[in-house]
Amino acid sequence: MGAAESFNTVLTPSDIIISETAAEKLKELFADVGDEMEAIRIFVSGGGCGGMSYGMTFSDELSEYDCVLDAGDYRIYVDSVALSYMRGVEIDFVDRGMGDASFVFNNVFAATGGSGGCGSCGSSSAPSGGGCGS
Repeated sequence: MGAAESFNTVLTPSDIIISETAAEKLKELFADVGDEMEAIRIFVSGGGCGGMSYGMTFSDELSEYDCVLDAGDYRIYVDSVALSYMRGVEIDFVDRGMGDASFVFNNVFAATGGSGGCGSCGSSSAPSGGGCGS
């Protein structure tokens, strides 16, 4: 059996936990994008004030190394390397009023034992990027 055949690409709701508030906002945002977009991609990028940054964007392509969470109204893609840093993360959407609303990644360091550094690391804005200092 080759590597591609043994690679598990299906995620469960416990791999990436989406709060009810975040799920509603993701559904709303995904409904507003063009038909060429097939999913919301969650990613990890290095650097920044405290190390890793976490974000989301819309995706029009599934790679052979992506894992997929089917949320019904939308799908979430995350590549296997990013998943190793994020497994068990809870994604929430927080609206603080006066236009201050964002997606927040909670417990992102649980699997790796790291810490968040500055106060905004581990957070992101709406699916278009984000992360530390956004």
